[in-house]
Amino acid sequence: MAQLTLATDDDGGPEIFASVQGEGPSIGAPCTFIRLSRCNLACMWCDTAYTWRFDGDAHNPPRAHRDDVTFDRKANQVTLAVADAAARIESLGQRRLIITGGEPLLQTGPLAELLELLPDMTVEVETNGTTTAPPRLDIRIDQYNVSPKLAHSGNAAELALIPERLRSYAIDPRAVFKFVVASETDVVEVAELVRAHALPRERIYLMPEGTDSESLRTREKWLTQSCLDHGFRLSDRLHIHLFGDTRGT
Repeated sequence: MAQLTLATDDDGGPEIFASVQGEGPSIGAPCTFIRLSRCNLACMWCDTAYTWRFDGDAHNPPRAHRDDVTFDRKANQVTLAVADAAARIESLGQRRLIITGGEPLLQTGPLAELLELLPDMTVEVETNGTTTAPPRLDIRIDQYNVSPKLAHSGNAAELALIPERLRSYAIDPRAVFKFVVASETDVVEVAELVRAHALPRERIYLMPEGTDSESLRTREKWLTQSCLDHGFRLSDRLHIHLFGDTRGT
């Protein structure tokens, strides 16, 4: 059976845990999270850089991040048999599964095997929107939380904002779009992407960038008006208010 490559929790075990969804349309819903390792993008403000910014990577210089910290791969990445992952998920007793990362859709084959062992789960996939799931996996996904990366992420647009991918998710009723926003310039960029790619306005969420409650609240004050102006929705980051910027929450 295939294996998944996961991030680790604070104890060095696979990051599989029960909590409540902190973002997007399912905010507050009880669920189980599985956090996979590896990503094809590199966001300057990423709060899970331990899933992709490793010591000694082939990238020279290392992919940029504002904290300029790299992580030991052995301590922050673990492989787990699909059956073992499924058993751990089932043992937590939740009926909603959030597959996050990193970029989960880099591991589509093992993920399809995992979900075939969990047929009764409601499944959300958190993705940066640069790739798609093959049919074997896609048929088992109930919701895509697509988070395209804006210019302030530090990613080149040709890598992060692929027109055919955006349009594919735009016509999929299971997909919602969650944009990380730090300034009013970012909102202007979102509005242009909505226009250029016919993204459904009622499925657009603006989420403040930040890893502490004060930063989130400060940005939400002006983001509320931006949502009113454009007809977008506002997403908080509930887990930050509850637990801080910590693993396994």
